[in-house]
Amino acid sequence: MNIKRRDFIKLSAGAAGAALIIPACSPKTQDGLKSSEHISKLRPMTGDIVPITDEERKGRIEKARRLMKDSNIKAIYLEGGSSLFYFTGVSWWNSERMFAAVIPASGEIAWVCPAFEEDRARELIRFGDDIRSWEEHESPYKRVAQILKDRGINSGKIGIEERVRFFLFDGIRKEASLLEYVSADPITVGCRVIKSQSEIALMQKASDITIEAYKASVAMIEKGMTKDDFSAISSRAHAALGAAGGIGAQIAEASANPHGSIKHIELKEGDIVLMDGGCGVEGYRSDISRTIVFGEPSKRQRELWTLAKKAQSAVFAKAGVGVPCEDADAAARQVYIDYGFGPGYEVPGCPHRTGHGIGLDGHEWVNLVKGNKRPMEPGMCFSNEPMLVMPGEFGIRLEDCIYITEEGPKYFSTPSPSIEQPFAD
Repeated sequence: MNIKRRDFIKLSAGAAGAALIIPACSPKTQDGLKSSEHISKLRPMTGDIVPITDEERKGRIEKARRLMKDSNIKAIYLEGGSSLFYFTGVSWWNSERMFAAVIPASGEIAWVCPAFEEDRARELIRFGDDIRSWEEHESPYKRVAQILKDRGINSGKIGIEERVRFFLFDGIRKEASLLEYVSADPITVGCRVIKSQSEIALMQKASDITIEAYKASVAMIEKGMTKDDFSAISSRAHAALGAAGGIGAQIAEASANPHGSIKHIELKEGDIVLMDGGCGVEGYRSDISRTIVFGEPSKRQRELWTLAKKAQSAVFAKAGVGVPCEDADAAARQVYIDYGFGPGYEVPGCPHRTGHGIGLDGHEWVNLVKGNKRPMEPGMCFSNEPMLVMPGEFGIRLEDCIYITEEGPKYFSTPSPSIEQPFAD
């Protein structure tokens, strides 16, 4: 069979750089057969995960109490979200009805719950027996105020978790107006920003799953594919591997926008494909980006990809215990400045911070950004993604997350070795 070179995409697979040749035909003409073939080979990777134990959560609550006393905060208020899950293991969908927990510096945890949801709440709640239910015509804010009074809190500071919706905060403030309301960040961030070994393990599993989903998804890239086609495939791949997740793709000039474009672009020979995504395992997130070329990379694509790789490597080389977070950002920018790009957020160059924290939320504290002088500590986790943007042309983002140890930074996912080899193994 005489097949022309333009009918193929060449992508590297394997540490030795073995080539994977994929026919570049429209996914519409294949009727999903190729997708089904690759995904059918995937197997769940979650059989060996170890969830966070109740004992660890109890330790988190006790640490929160110590931090409350250090900050002279009498209690913190949490509604459904990642912080509530972090401390209690309870996942709850937020609606207009208050479901919340109050963790006091001293005394038993208490809960506020719609009366008709109490049975379900009791199935989920593992810490604290004080559940204050409220009927539809009653005020949940009075329940919160009474909880605080019952714990002897008649004055002083109450910490409000950062994602508590304003109407809830406002209702509590009006009902217990003599209290002072402050940010709970010294407690919630103070606990969550340092990951335990069990948290690191769950994030490692999430990263491993996303890498395998990437490998399967990249193997299915075809000519004429759109970002929506790729997203659908990657979601199926994650699901087959046992986790909810997905990977977005931005093609050609759309890759120059850090978070993509709404334009309908169909993949063609020579296009940059920038992919970014992750999944959750027991709530803990992965976040990985890969940038490849559909077909043979041009000299310019290869040169700038290598430059972005150098910037990512500079961040890793700089990171470590005691290093100010802004220094890692500066290290990446210096690579671009030396090349003639930038400075600062100017493009061509990197238009955003070099990295963000990650954990139960895909974006957490602490950022690798100018002005953040906070020193890195063991257990901190960051994305490493000094994106290179060429306006109107293309963008390159190589993103792998790191965690800080006493011995230095370590990667959750091994960075791409080259533009032809997006995966190290």
